[in-house]
Amino acid sequence: MPLAMNRDVFITCAVTGSGDTAGKSPHVPRSPKQIAESAIDAAKAGAAVVHCHVRDPETGAPSRRNDLYREVTERIRDAEVDVVLNLTAGMGGDMIFGNTEQPLPLNPVGTDMVGATERVSHVAECLPEICTLDCGTMNFSLGDYVMTNTPSMLRAMGKMMTDLGVRPEIEAFDTGHLWFAKQLVEEGVIEDPVLIQLCMGIPWGAPDDLNTFMAMVNNVPANWTFSAFSIGRNAMAYPAASILAGGNVRVGLEDNLYVGKGQLATNAQLVEKAVNVVESMGARIIGPAEVREKLKLQKRAPK
Repeated sequence: MPLAMNRDVFITCAVTGSGDTAGKSPHVPRSPKQIAESAIDAAKAGAAVVHCHVRDPETGAPSRRNDLYREVTERIRDAEVDVVLNLTAGMGGDMIFGNTEQPLPLNPVGTDMVGATERVSHVAECLPEICTLDCGTMNFSLGDYVMTNTPSMLRAMGKMMTDLGVRPEIEAFDTGHLWFAKQLVEEGVIEDPVLIQLCMGIPWGAPDDLNTFMAMVNNVPANWTFSAFSIGRNAMAYPAASILAGGNVRVGLEDNLYVGKGQLATNAQLVEKAVNVVESMGARIIGPAEVREKLKLQKRAPK
């Protein structure tokens, strides 16, 4: 296929995530204040979009508490720097099975299954420009954890997001997730412009080799907007790969803790490095105002 490099690139910073990383680096933010400050620093470094989870401020464990999301939202909205806010809606679909001989009942430690309305409740309250929609079910990492997003659940959540005027960012971990995303668009659950995040290298989704990555890219319709990232050691190589394939960039401590070999990073440092990659390739960094115009986003205060 001919090279179709993206010349106008926006950077998303995934600020903290929900993985077991808070104890691995002092730079992974836990409290709403820390998360908001890290997001603001990332925006100052060049991120047009910040993607935020929340954590229990005491333990660092992932959380779905609306009050934590609201505090993060208000702190970011009150900051002097402008940035597009993207909140996760991926929590609440976690199933941990029992052992291989007795998979049921589910293991209550780690299982967190709630309905569509509850999974989207913080989005309805905080009204970010964007929220994520993990577009499929998959074995996720090791052990007996399954990330669960059924077609009915995704249709319900996607409609709620669209009705709220919040742009879903479809997170695709494999080609089948893109197939279902097309179905959601065909059914009118998700409206144009369509935004996709290609999530590469996450066990056991799409591996991050270039052949698989281009298979994902080639399944994204030409009129959709996509970003891509990989986790771990290839995280800082993926900005170049995504730009060359016509996409945008995601970096951040949700995906990777290091800015160099053995060098723990801050979110701002990861964004700065991504900015250098983009600009050294001859592309232009676009800011939050251009992203809002491109994706028809609404900036609003929380309810």
